[in-house]
Amino acid sequence: MTARHVSLPTNYRTADIITWHVRDPLPVSEKWENNTLHKGLMWQGRPACLTLHFQDGQVQAALHTDQGEVAVPQFASMVHNVLGLNQDIERFEHAVRDHPELGPLVQRQQGLRVPIAASPFEALVWAIVGQQISVQAAIAIRRRFVQAVGRTHPGGLWCHPDPAMVAAAPSDTLRAAGLSAAKVHTLHTVSRAIADGTLIWPDTLDSDHAPALQEALMRVRGIGVWTADYTLLRGYGWLDGSLHGDAAVRRSLRTLLQRDAPITADDARTWLLPFSPWRALAAAHLWAALRVQA
Repeated sequence: MTARHVSLPTNYRTADIITWHVRDPLPVSEKWENNTLHKGLMWQGRPACLTLHFQDGQVQAALHTDQGEVAVPQFASMVHNVLGLNQDIERFEHAVRDHPELGPLVQRQQGLRVPIAASPFEALVWAIVGQQISVQAAIAIRRRFVQAVGRTHPGGLWCHPDPAMVAAAPSDTLRAAGLSAAKVHTLHTVSRAIADGTLIWPDTLDSDHAPALQEALMRVRGIGVWTADYTLLRGYGWLDGSLHGDAAVRRSLRTLLQRDAPITADDARTWLLPFSPWRALAAAHLWAALRVQA
């Protein structure tokens, strides 16, 4: 077991992180008990369980795996990413405080961070699974997908599969989990590209390299700008994806601007543009205003 203590900022919103990670009401691959988040994942090809125990402004993070001690820098990076501690929300909040519409919303939701998946690949799968269906339907499909393709940790939780596992999964298995033929093709294509190195898939991502990965993802059939930007947001914490095509973002923006007519994707793109390099964080505040767990 590898463990690490992490101190949290004073305005840290623990409930936001937990609510997103345990959005599935069935504790198949994640569960919350005794102030501790338990999450099954694959770590270097082996089943593992990440635990995050929240108490008194701190988190005791541990990774339970049969590999013994794991690389501490890689583990620490994952923990900080999952907790959203790499997000410079203070600069964003200062930059938008005087904005007539977004400023008051951000002030009411001060301290909001974007919950991040345990791995970028998990975020990519969630983005593909969730295309053009409700969050509730996506949760159910994801659960069946993890049980069909993943592996169980000795502690009982199912571990989200890695790219090699998805690449090797029969199409019929993925279809039986509820995925459309088009989504199966996209998952197979992108998983094989990651597994064989055709698509360079880093553990971490900086803003200089994010556009290149975004473009590489969008060259895969079935991955458009929303899926690519959502993946970079939920997988790496990249806060400048536009997400203007997101229906919940447009719906919340319509309410915020008190518009009678629906907000189009172009409208949302134009409105979000001035908030670069924090467009995705602005979108997250719009999600939060609707209490959407996208």
